[in-house]
Parts: sequence; structure tokens; C-alpha cells
Amino acid sequence: MTERLDTVVIGAGQAGLAAGAYLARYGREFVIFDAHARIGESWRRRWDSLLLFTPAAISGLPGLPFPAPPRAFPGKEQMADYLQTYAETFNLPVRLDTCVRELTRRDGRFLLDLEDGSLEADSVIVATGALRAPRRPAFADELDSAIQQFTVADYRNSTQVAPGPVLVVGAGNSGVEIATELAATHLVWLAGRHPGHFPFNPTGPVFWRLAHHLLTVDSPAGRWLHAATNDKGTPVIRSSPRKLAKAGIERLPRVEGHSHGLPLLADGRTLRPAAIVWATGFGPEYDWINLPAFDQSGTPRHTRGVSVIPGLYFVGLPFQYSFTSELGCGVGRDAEYVVRHITGHVGSEVTV
Repeated sequence: MTERLDTVVIGAGQAGLAAGAYLARYGREFVIFDAHARIGESWRRRWDSLLLFTPAAISGLPGLPFPAPPRAFPGKEQMADYLQTYAETFNLPVRLDTCVRELTRRDGRFLLDLEDGSLEADSVIVATGALRAPRRPAFADELDSAIQQFTVADYRNSTQVAPGPVLVVGAGNSGVEIATELAATHLVWLAGRHPGHFPFNPTGPVFWRLAHHLLTVDSPAGRWLHAATNDKGTPVIRSSPRKLAKAGIERLPRVEGHSHGLPLLADGRTLRPAAIVWATGFGPEYDWINLPAFDQSGTPRHTRGVSVIPGLYFVGLPFQYSFTSELGCGVGRDAEYVVRHITGHVGSEVTV
């Protein structure tokens, strides 16, 4: 017999847990599925020295402040532990080790194909994260096999990396952090366009309050920033060109291809690195959703997380509503909006 539920949340990261907290508050019958064996596992699998790019003051989810000094940048293990605590605090019905292989729609209800059966739901919140598949250029497979290659998802620490020069491709936050770590033990080249950097330390509450309330898709400034970050990437948080130079990191133009098995720069030079770290971002991974819910680039078509497909919702998308949509403070607001839409409480607010 097929199990039937009001709502299914797919993904037990910060977006899915925030949505679950609001669903529970509104008395909705729901379950949260996650493919991992424990909550927070996606954080634990990232590189060892990773710190959040936002301070603890704005990294907590609704109803439970992050347990760290407000201006501190928590580590990945702290974040993973916090998510576990959040699920336990609100007694959220999380089913781990549960992979949704396909999501379809039939007779007005959603059908979820699981590894051990199927389930039907009136509504589905996709909270798996929009950027899950690490990107690297197609020509990476044509490079000399003697060159080690890592994506941001593969890299853990400098001990993995062979002696010799390391080329980090991508100068956003992840690329800059990894390049700085590697510079302590390797000669490092950092290739890619500089996306800009914050000229101040963004740990204070005033900046984030302004970003949360003013930089939204409803404001001209927010729409401009959304377009700018889509084009250039998010400004670097904890570094600057001066700090990179002080660490001994050499900045290079973009990598545009290969020549005789070596990476080719935009200025025509080739490099012979011992290893390459591709910090070239992540792409969407929605091939398991068999619904016409996406544009040609694979991006969900939505308004504040409400999909063009009735009953389908998204939480945790970059700039879903504001610059803070991927942060604890922003994802909570987005989750509440989506849940109020599901439960017919649009226009009202509830406190978790």
C-alpha cells in the first residue's frame, strides 16, 4: 500500500529543517527525507578547515540561535552538529538514508519513487540545495594524467596534494580559502576573475540587517545585486588581493582551455602544475525531478520558492528572495513564506 502524506520535504539541511519547523508549527503532517546517514553529513564532507562565510549571529535557524560568539565564523563540524541539534530540539520527523530517485505528478498528487517503495504527497518542498554538482570544464579530461585534479567537493586538506605548484581555478570564496591554505605548503597560482571583496569585516549585525531587508528581488538595489552576483559571483568575505599577495599567491588570468595536455591561460601561456583544484562552482542537480519546473539552464521557475507547478516548492535557492536567502536568517524567512503558502496562511506570520 502506498503511503500518503500532506507534505514531503526533500533534504535535511538548513533549508529543509527550517521548512520542517514551520510545518510542525502549523500542524501539517509531513516527513523530511535525506539521502545521508546522519544530519549535517554534507557539511562534514567538505574540506577540513572550512569556516562558514557568515558570522554565527546570522547563521542560526528560526527558534534556535547558533551556539557561538555572534561575530565568530563557525566551522563545518559546528554547523553539522547545530543542524542535528535543531532537528532534535523541534522533534522533526527526519528519515535518513532515504533517497528520492524520481519525483513525478499523477492525478493531482506527487509520486515519489524511493529505493524501498513509493509515496504520494499533496505538496513537496525541494530543499536539496540548488548547487550540488561540482563543475569542472570538459577539457579537464584532456589534461596530462600526471596532473592531480580535485574539485571543491573532493579536496579535504593539503596532505592530499602532490609536491609542486598547485593551480586553483576560481577566485571566489572557496577558491581563495583553499588557495590560502595551500600556500602554506605549496607554490600556488590562483586563476580567474576577481569577483570583488568586502572592504570591511562583515561580522557586525547592521550590514546583515540591511542586506536582509533591503537587498531583495523587490528592490532595485536587490535586483541589481542579484544580476551582478549571477555574472561575477559573490564578493570575497575574508580576503583581498593584498592578503593573497602577502601569502605568496600569484594571480593569473582565466583558464580557457588546454594545449598539449597543459592548462592554457587567457593570455596564451600554459602552466605545468602538479595539481589543479577546480573551485569553479556547482551546478543544479534536478534530473530526478521529472516535471516541467525548470528553465533551459536547469534553474527552477518560481516566485519566492513557489514553483510554476502547483504544489511544488523550493527553499534554499541562491537569492530566492534576498541576498541572505542561503543564510540562516534568510532561509528561515523563505521557508516560512513557502509553508504559509502551502497551508493557506499567506499574509500571516508565525513564530517558531
